[in-house]
Amino acid sequence: MRIDIITVLPELLQSPFNHSIIKRAKEKGIVEIELHNLRDYSNDKHKRVDDYAFSGDAGMVMTIEPLFNAIEHLKSQRKYDEIIYTSPDGQMLNQGKSNYLSTLNNLIILCGHYKGIDQRVRDHLVTLEISIGDYVLSGGELAAAVITDSVVRLLPGALGDETSALTDSFQDNLLAPPVYSRPAEFNGWKVPDILLSGNDAAIDKWKFEQSLERTKRLRPELLQDWGDE
Repeated sequence: MRIDIITVLPELLQSPFNHSIIKRAKEKGIVEIELHNLRDYSNDKHKRVDDYAFSGDAGMVMTIEPLFNAIEHLKSQRKYDEIIYTSPDGQMLNQGKSNYLSTLNNLIILCGHYKGIDQRVRDHLVTLEISIGDYVLSGGELAAAVITDSVVRLLPGALGDETSALTDSFQDNLLAPPVYSRPAEFNGWKVPDILLSGNDAAIDKWKFEQSLERTKRLRPELLQDWGDE
């Protein structure tokens, strides 16, 4: 997979992509992540990428020309499956959307800034708008990092144990069950006996029951697909 990220602050994304799972995935050749400074595509002598809104509202708008230039330059090199804009009014990122994106080959992520981007870019170039929550950030870089991380960890070979992602919260619209590790007792607090039983079928049943109970208690809206269970 290749992910190209267009941003006015590429340095903000260098650290998140040079550690942990994403770093290992890059080293293994599982994913290629390229950061593109939007200012490099500006024809303005001062490399400006923003201007006042025609509406007269407060705040600056990312202008159309450098955005168009950047996207068209990338599209001239390869075919992109999705051109994503990080936007507060986009579709909410969830596990299903991350699963979908992980099946694609080439993505562009466009990081918004200021009061947003010229609407014509959204109308004619962007194919998918994604929000990571009902709040506004200073820019789309952190959202791009979240999207990238949620996708890369799903790529075959990215995790040490590929089955790990299959048991994450939300994969089946349930929260993950509680997890425990050694020692079996600490400070009088014990690991549930069932997990020490060695009975795989009973343990799987316990995990499902715990996931269902936890979801009902904490995120009941996730249970729509489970009917009246």
